[in-house]
Order: sequence, then structure tokens, then C-alpha cells
Amino acid sequence: MSILRFVVVGTGWVAGEYLKAIHAREDAEVYGIVSQSEERARQRLAELSIEARVFERYEEAVKDANVDAVVLCSTPELRPDHTILAAQHGKHAVLEKPLAMDRKALWSMADAIESNPIQTVVGFVLRWNPSIANTKTLIDDDAIGRVFMAQIDYWHHIGPQYPQYRWSKGKAAGGSSMLSAGCHAVDAVRYFAGNIEEVTAYSCHTWADSDYEFDPNAIAIFKLSNGGIGKVSSSLECRTPYKFNVHLLGEKGAILNNQLFSHKLPGQTDYATIPTILPDSGDVSHHPFAEEIDDFVNAIVNRTKTRCDFFEALQSMEVCFAIDESIASGRSVKLPLERN
Repeated sequence: MSILRFVVVGTGWVAGEYLKAIHAREDAEVYGIVSQSEERARQRLAELSIEARVFERYEEAVKDANVDAVVLCSTPELRPDHTILAAQHGKHAVLEKPLAMDRKALWSMADAIESNPIQTVVGFVLRWNPSIANTKTLIDDDAIGRVFMAQIDYWHHIGPQYPQYRWSKGKAAGGSSMLSAGCHAVDAVRYFAGNIEEVTAYSCHTWADSDYEFDPNAIAIFKLSNGGIGKVSSSLECRTPYKFNVHLLGEKGAILNNQLFSHKLPGQTDYATIPTILPDSGDVSHHPFAEEIDDFVNAIVNRTKTRCDFFEALQSMEVCFAIDESIASGRSVKLPLERN
């Protein structure tokens, strides 16, 4: 099999994890990196012992005939244009979240990918976390039956200690609590309990001296397509260690994070704990980027869909936009919306 050549857009924390994941493979290589600062790009590559070309302009990289795939770790407002160009030039794409900052841009991306089919994977990276994967397998195996109540929390104080804070705290690039990070919880509800039909949401500030240009805390209540209900909360300013709480009630059992109570375990009197790796850290080096890239490469080679391709992630993004619309309007929002 030929080597897949990747170009990574960006030099930040997440980009570094993708660079490491690609560089570790025998069937792929880091062909290039896109950065406005050649010095910063060279430094990043040297830190990881990677030899690759440095592109100053994304357009130059995406037109290079040697490039098979791009990894879009650009800031969110640039991602739609970068995705559209990738599709138009036949480059497979790894897309970080959020996919876009509004529905119009999201739908433009969808149009481009439908017109120019490429393989995609979206960085809702917790789908590859072992505990999350275990939970999905248990649900698919009918361990707890239909999930009629799903509650998932994303609590993570994203402050000045994180490099992304300088841009993610702003409305233009951060967007909202859900767009910035809480979308992981939204995606997890859909992953475990299915699609969402209606959203009602509220938000609030934390501290009077907050630098966030939007409410960093939000709660959303869902009507699920399966007849059940759901809830997500997202807090980017909180006095707590990182928490990604997963509470699922099913007709035949329940799951609390990595604990299971199931009709398949007759005689069970309390929750059984499954030893595994939990999604319990905001440090991106803890996240399963290698498994995400493995899924992506397999999809390219075997022409299959990834665990979270663009059109799967699009539905989670639609819910996030509905949450923000509900907060702004004070009304419930029904889904799905018809794409123009």
C-alpha cells in the first residue's frame, strides 16, 4: 500500500497530537505543515523529530498533487473555507470541532463534500475513548435497553492557562459554551441515545470579571427521537477538576460513567465497575487521536465511513446551533431543520 501524505494546518496543542499520531504510522507520513510563522512551524517539527515541508499558505498545500489528506486545526472561522477547498481538490479531511460558527457555513461545507466526495473524520475525539467505546458497545448489545434518559456534563475551566483561551474566549472564534467545547457532550448524547428532536436551553455568566464575551455556562434539555429525554451542561468557568459525566438510564439497566447495572447480569445487587480509561482529563495528550487517525486511514484504504464523519458530526453541530438559538430567543427549537 502506498504511503498516505498528510498536511497539518496549525502548530498548536491539538495539531501537535495529530502530528505525533501520523508520524508514528508506517502507512502515513507528515508531508507538510501550514503556518504563517515558518520559525514556529520549524520549531514544532524539530520538537517532534519530524522532517516536513512548511507551507505559508493553505491554498498552496491543498493544490499540491502529492498531498492525500489535510488535518484542519485552523481556528473555527477558517475551517469552512479550508474544508470546501479540500473537497474541491479531492483531499481527504480531518476536521477539528466546531465545524463552523453558523449554519450557513456548515451547509456550504456539506454541499462541497456532497459534490466532491472525500473521506472525512471529525474530532469528536471522545468517540474513540475506551470508556465511551465500551458504553456504546454495551448499548448496542442491549445491556440497558432503550436509553430513555441521557445526562452528560462537560465541566472544564478553560482560562488563561490554555493557549486557545486568547481566541476562544471571544464571540467571533469561541462562539458559545456549546460551540467551543460543550459540543462533546451534545455529540455523546446523540452517540448513545440517538437523534434529538427539540431543544430548550439557558445560559449564565460565572464571575463579574470574566473575559468571556459569551455566557460560559449553558444547560440544554432535549426531546429524543426515541421518545426519551436528555440533558447536557457545559461550563467553561468552574471551580472543579475536569469532569465529563455520563449518566444513562435504560429500560433494562443503567450506566454511570464506567459503572454498569444490567439485566444481563442476573443476581446483580449493585453497579459493576469496568476498569478502563475514562474521559477524565482536559489535557489533549490524554485524548485518543491515534485511534481517530487509525479509523480515518482505514476508511481511506477500505472506502468505509469513519466513526464520526462530516455528516454524522453535522447533526451534532445542528443541535449546538439550536441550543444557542434557544438561549437567544427564549423559545424551544425543533430539529431537524431543512437544509437550503
